[in-house]
Amino acid sequence: MRNEREMFDLILHVAKGDERVRGAWLNGSRANPNVPKDRWQDYDIVYLVKAMDSFLADHSWIDVFGERLMLQMPETMRDPLGDGRFTYLILLADGNRIDLTLVPAEKPGLLGEDSLTVPLLDKDGILPAFPENSDRDYWVKRPSELEFSSCCNNFWWCIQNVAKGLVRGELAYAMTMYHTVVREELHWLLNWYIGTGADFRVSPGKWGKFYQSHLPEEYYIQYEKTFSGPGFEEGWKAMEEMCRLFAGLAPQTAERLGYLYRKDEEEGMLRYLRWLKASGRGEP
Repeated sequence: MRNEREMFDLILHVAKGDERVRGAWLNGSRANPNVPKDRWQDYDIVYLVKAMDSFLADHSWIDVFGERLMLQMPETMRDPLGDGRFTYLILLADGNRIDLTLVPAEKPGLLGEDSLTVPLLDKDGILPAFPENSDRDYWVKRPSELEFSSCCNNFWWCIQNVAKGLVRGELAYAMTMYHTVVREELHWLLNWYIGTGADFRVSPGKWGKFYQSHLPEEYYIQYEKTFSGPGFEEGWKAMEEMCRLFAGLAPQTAERLGYLYRKDEEEGMLRYLRWLKASGRGEP
């Protein structure tokens, strides 16, 4: 596996050697000074290019990065962005991955603003003045009182759908509801809990990938237990653990925010879940 220095040398060598490439910069986790570095991080690269059509006419130009195991080109698939950018997601045979986006030089508005940006090359002095590199664009945002109350209400309301799916033996429905709708509300709460402890100057990472670093150990262990194996018993046990975690953190978060937490909604739904479990599985 080529190391970081070798990969950056290659990426810059390609950019410098091609007159159509006028600038290059790095985004993503490798640009984030606040996350642990490892060899599995992607290289999120942007090339600012002229003659965009010439790149797209023959995609074999990306062979220069090495042997590939797989390639994805989102703009050639369903639901493309269609805004003029073109992205190559490249998994190389040595284990490295490059997410390379081409931005046409005549559409500078597509550059956008991202606080995780490290300029690598600017042949013409046309790149904007990027702010100091930080993850501030990804910090947890303080919720409004409506956002907080809606999260709590929806968590407790939708947990009943999970429970009913489990007692009916509808595992696919129950787990889809559990891991999409309900877990999303839990993640909002966890993010806000973490945010309130850091003056909302912290990023828990995409889909909570840095929870282990930001949650107290006891809460992270509890969070791990919210993941379920197959079947009713394991699914119900994980759901109950999620309820305990939410019920433990929601009042603390509400107090930190100065908001009301509806304990009556929690108690009412927990009462219903106990009744539902006791009523038996698969019975009309």
